[in-house]
Amino acid sequence: MEPEKKRAIILTICAIVFILLGTRLAYLQLFSTDELRGMSDKNSIKTITITPPRGLMYDRNGKVLVDNKPSYTVTITPSQFDTNNLSEMSSLLDIPPERIMQALKEVKGTNRFNPAKIKRDVEFRVVAHIAENHDRLKGIDYQIDAIRFYPDGIIGSHGFGYASEISEKGLKKQEGDYYKQGDVVGSTGLEKNYEKDLRGVKGYKFITVDVNGREIGPLNEGNSDIPPVNGQDLLLGMDKDLQLYAEKLMEGKEGALVALDPRNGEILCFVSKPDFDLSLFTGKTDPKVYASLIANPDKPMFNRVTQTRYPPGSTWKMMMSMAALDSGIITPTSTVNCPGAFVYGGRAYEDHGSYGNINVVRALEVSSNVFYYKMGLALGIDNFEKYCRMFGFGQKTGIDIPQEYSGLLPTRKYYDKVFGKDKWPNGVLVNLGIGQGELGVTPLQMAAYTAAIAMNGLYCQPHFVSKIKNTITNTFEDVKFEQRRIDMPQKYYEAVNRGMYLVVNGAGTAKSVKSDDFELCGKTGTAQNSSGKNHSWFVGYAPYGDPRIAICVLGEKEGYGATFGAPTAAKIMVKYLGGPDYDPEGKIKTVSEGVSD
Repeated sequence: MEPEKKRAIILTICAIVFILLGTRLAYLQLFSTDELRGMSDKNSIKTITITPPRGLMYDRNGKVLVDNKPSYTVTITPSQFDTNNLSEMSSLLDIPPERIMQALKEVKGTNRFNPAKIKRDVEFRVVAHIAENHDRLKGIDYQIDAIRFYPDGIIGSHGFGYASEISEKGLKKQEGDYYKQGDVVGSTGLEKNYEKDLRGVKGYKFITVDVNGREIGPLNEGNSDIPPVNGQDLLLGMDKDLQLYAEKLMEGKEGALVALDPRNGEILCFVSKPDFDLSLFTGKTDPKVYASLIANPDKPMFNRVTQTRYPPGSTWKMMMSMAALDSGIITPTSTVNCPGAFVYGGRAYEDHGSYGNINVVRALEVSSNVFYYKMGLALGIDNFEKYCRMFGFGQKTGIDIPQEYSGLLPTRKYYDKVFGKDKWPNGVLVNLGIGQGELGVTPLQMAAYTAAIAMNGLYCQPHFVSKIKNTITNTFEDVKFEQRRIDMPQKYYEAVNRGMYLVVNGAGTAKSVKSDDFELCGKTGTAQNSSGKNHSWFVGYAPYGDPRIAICVLGEKEGYGATFGAPTAAKIMVKYLGGPDYDPEGKIKTVSEGVSD
């Protein structure tokens, strides 16, 4: 073949090859860029998710309430895992093999090189076994995560709440796809309500791997990595020392204790008993443990501060006093005849004694039932509802934790439904006058209403969190909550507050808890219990004239308010006012037989 012809053939072949390559390159550039990028990402880049530590919770003095501690989490990388090791891992981790495979399947669907979290908070022996057999247990590893820790034995289970591994149901219900298998999410209490603040922002580390999943090195020398942002810390109004003391006083009881700062609504302590150990929920919740808590007849997971509903008994008499004063039924100085019983509708409604002609201050001091039977009847059902709602009853307080009940406020509509339209007896108003009957309130509602009276009508929304830490500026920023004025003449509040003062410092039902160091105010109450011993109520505040703490104590099946509620509340109030070194024991008396209230 002639050289020129041979050269022409070679050039033609080369031209055809270049045309074909160019066409293919153009196709790849124009049509397959995204597809190739996805394939490249999935086949050569391993993404390690860095979960930031949850934000901490501090008390009003900067003491840690809810902390974090390091723990081990076992992970498995699908591309490297040998299913021959499945049985061994199932036994080591005490989880069914199908659950392991399900977790791997979910991760493999996005990137087979990414590790899947299999079990959190494992014992060190598990980590040691994996480390010792690392060459054999390919794809199986562990990482250090943070889990919740509660220092100094503090419980606070119903307030703090718990954060645990997200369930399959939770993964499906979430908006977006932030949470993955093995992630922790706030489930109850503050952990749930402030989840978006506490969880922080995940970070990502990108590792280049070969086709077998072996690590080559950091992608782009680590410059592509995204650092995590730690969760935001919460500053609570709670006093840690007071919370620990309140938990001690309520140990072995059934009931609730809640105290707040009446000037702003900040929760100082919050106890619901029985309670439960929050550490049971720091990892993946054991279904058997959860089921046993739910089945427990003492209902340890039931929040008695916000969810229980009992008649308030005589602690209701301040509400009735304010309603009667503001509606013009009485004045601060007018008197009402209070014999030993009130006869209405052919029935005698009894009192603790015969008091003669008394004004509202004296009626509160001696807790006259006849006085308030008459107030209930004179007020009428519509005004009753009006004033109850003014003081926050029949509605949620809006506290910054979930699972709050609004209680039961009987109204005209309610009684029409029960008895038939306008067929209900006016006798229901007699019982409502002394906080009995169909009325049901929560301890938190009672604490908030007591605080409003102490503050001469300033109603502050109860809340735990006062500030949230800004992780960018590293400063705490205020959280705003509602405050409103219950607008009534000052002299009405003065009369009611004087009555509460005399309950403790005069001849009232709580005179046994009078303090030599602080002027305490309060009101005892007893909620009738048809199935056993009555429930003990006490609401109060201190000091008189300059309130800094308001409180409600409910002791289920503890009898009269003076027997349990009053001494417990008094100890909390003087402890808070006296400071950390003040010891209330021996300074507040406890009576074995309470005075009827």
